Amino acid sequence: MSKAFTKETDADDEDLEPRLKLPSGVKNYITPHGQRRLHDELEELWKVERPKLVQTITWAASNGDRSENGDYIYGKKRLREIDRRIRFLRRRLDLSEVVDPAQRKECDQVFFSATVTVCDEEGMENTYSIVGVDEADVASGRISWVSPLAMALLKLRVGEVANLHTPTGVAELEVLEIRYIELL
Repeated sequence: MSKAFTKETDADDEDLEPRLKLPSGVKNYITPHGQRRLHDELEELWKVERPKLVQTITWAASNGDRSENGDYIYGKKRLREIDRRIRFLRRRLDLSEVVDPAQRKECDQVFFSATVTVCDEEGMENTYSIVGVDEADVASGRISWVSPLAMALLKLRVGEVANLHTPTGVAELEVLEIRYIELL
């Protein structure tokens, strides 16, 4: 059906995950592991979940009255969600530029895909890997390259101090170590 007859727009795809929105005019940098994960999700949705759901919807539609048919109504709703996610993943993969940290030569500055160990003012050390917006996970120490913390660290060298603006003031983080390793 044409989008002219539905309430969906391409903008709806970005609204699904607003935290994953990229600043305009920048590339979608991603690590090889992140690209594989997005590709695997796309394959699962397109080749496994969607065909099963279409089969269920077809069966539910053959049962007659669709207005009160829960399987049909839920199935159509879920199909729209899957199709929206498929469009989002395809667009993200098309726009992505893979940067492999394992291929980076010796580098003493913080750039995309670096694993950085920092020390705050209280002497507490933390390690962060700077990754793409689609693969960020703060709980496991992976921060998006467009996050305020990553932006404060970019282009710094060991021994230099980053000034991170937080709601409670400015925090100083000293760069202790920079490594470029394969991220899994």
